[in-house]
Amino acid sequence: MSSMPLVSTFAALADPTRQSIVAQLSQGEATMGELSAPHAISPPAMTKHVGVLVDAGLVRRRKVGRTVVCSLQPAAISEAQAWLADLASYWNSTVDRLEQLLAEEKQ
Repeated sequence: MSSMPLVSTFAALADPTRQSIVAQLSQGEATMGELSAPHAISPPAMTKHVGVLVDAGLVRRRKVGRTVVCSLQPAAISEAQAWLADLASYWNSTVDRLEQLLAEEKQ
């Protein structure tokens, strides 16, 4: 797995508005208007936020007539999830080893 897509993924998710957009899209696809509804930002600002998510590969945008519909791209989310799971596994085993060493030292 290349680190660049992960850098883009985490940079895109660093913003609370974009986190909210991803959470909203996890419930199903939505129009730009539907994505804008919970946020007090202008349509151009929403377009920019969605564009960052599209550029990071997290969201797909498509036109249906005059309406822009957005949906999550599961592959990008899965890559980030796999990386975080590997990191969690490493730290869990490290903490387990530390606990074992401390228990041995007590005896």
